[in-house]
Amino acid sequence: MFAANRMSDKLITEFTENYMEKIFYFCLKKTGQITDAEDLTQDIVLNIISSLNKGTIPTSFSGWVWKITRNRYSVWANAKHKRAESVTGADIGEYEIEDENESALDKIIHSEQLTLLRRELAFIGSEYRNIVVAYYFDNKSVREIASSLFLSEGSVKQRLYRARNILKEGMNMAREFGVRSYNPEDIFYSLGLVRLGSKDQPKSIMKHKLYTNILMEAYGNPSSAEELSLELGVALPYMENELEYLTEETLLIKVNGKYQTSFPIISKAAQEQVHMLKLIAVPEITKVLTAFVDRLNTAFTEQNYDYYGKYQDYESAKWTFLMLAHQYFEHHTSLDHITERPDGGQWDITGFQKYSVNNHYFVGNWADRGKGYMLQKFSFQFDNLVSNIPSRLTEDEGRVLYAVVKGILKDEDLATAEKLAEYGYVRKTGNKYEPAIAVMNPFELRRILMQADKNTIAELTALADNAKTLLENLYASIAEIIRSDLPKMLTENKHVCESAIHDCSGSREFVLEEALRQGYLLPQESVSPSVGAYIDINI
Repeated sequence: MFAANRMSDKLITEFTENYMEKIFYFCLKKTGQITDAEDLTQDIVLNIISSLNKGTIPTSFSGWVWKITRNRYSVWANAKHKRAESVTGADIGEYEIEDENESALDKIIHSEQLTLLRRELAFIGSEYRNIVVAYYFDNKSVREIASSLFLSEGSVKQRLYRARNILKEGMNMAREFGVRSYNPEDIFYSLGLVRLGSKDQPKSIMKHKLYTNILMEAYGNPSSAEELSLELGVALPYMENELEYLTEETLLIKVNGKYQTSFPIISKAAQEQVHMLKLIAVPEITKVLTAFVDRLNTAFTEQNYDYYGKYQDYESAKWTFLMLAHQYFEHHTSLDHITERPDGGQWDITGFQKYSVNNHYFVGNWADRGKGYMLQKFSFQFDNLVSNIPSRLTEDEGRVLYAVVKGILKDEDLATAEKLAEYGYVRKTGNKYEPAIAVMNPFELRRILMQADKNTIAELTALADNAKTLLENLYASIAEIIRSDLPKMLTENKHVCESAIHDCSGSREFVLEEALRQGYLLPQESVSPSVGAYIDINI
């Protein structure tokens, strides 16, 4: 008898600590009224404690408690229906009647109430969500939750109370996700690169649409994890993990619980302004640059010297030297460094919203250095002028190309020379290989140019100064547009701001297109397939 009483007391204690609040929550959801919920809860509690005091020892305590709870709710609902029917004459089918079948009731709860509850759990912070899940889904007591989370019981109760209010508010509202939840935005990127991270960052990150849209939403718009979760339609537990990752990778920064994108993303409007600015400025810039290239050629031919070598005609060489002149006179931002990043990376990045503009040509540029030479290639990408010339030569290929230029090709290098002929860097005449690209000796060029008359030097200087001024003015106008487009946080960071301007200010593609339009450059079918490649040699 004494043992039975002790068991009853223990079950009553467990009931009051772990079930009473849950039962009230159940009643509140079923009745919709606090007063009704309190009355129903009191009735249920009285029935359970009375049964325990009489010595009832259920096999499954939790199942027994909830069976009584559902039965008492069924009695309450039937009574309510009868009262309403006697007063209003309404059909009893218009009211909810508790189904005596336990599985049917569970189905209703899970399909309706718990569906909403789970939806809302996806949009509340982890400090609330973890407690709600532990309490309502894992049936843990306040004491157990407090112990596992290293919180006081008072803190757990406080958070549980706050969470219920948040959940109740959310369950009664229609959630509206932001546009990016169903229409992800595209961005393309420009990298200032020394080396990628060991996990291919940031390229491995930028290919994911979710990351792109998180970065777009947080750009110039400090946002909490909850706000980003709702805007993008992603459950908060997953969003929190992604935000932590992007912050670790330095693409987001977190200030006072709000996330912000740490790098520039140039808007469509700003890109369009820059585009129009270049279209207006470039005709005059191209006119001056082409005049400089022609005058420089004349300065050398007057002294019977082909400054671009003897292996290309001048019309083909102009493609290369127009780009070189633009590169030499273009205003360059003095970027003090490239930022060190996680996993050994060193890079800076600028994003661009995608938008439709008139297509213009693209001109890539790269250089390979070897012993005694530098090989540079402007890669013209438009129409059919994407040649089979590779973007990089191997060290052995570069060495053999230099040997061809110097006329010191060895028999064991013939196979590599044949490959270079396939690329278009050299050509084979009979049994002899010779370069098919422009060849320059910079020391010899300086020596000959210094012998030019004063009038030639003055004309070249005037053209050079004019080109520099025009390109500096274009740069300054672009810089003003970009600074106005950036959020304040980024304009205050000189390095980030200057990197963004640098990535937006290039105009050589526009110069190339304008030179073709003006007829200064012959069409692609009239020039060498290896245009754009040249080699500087030091003797």
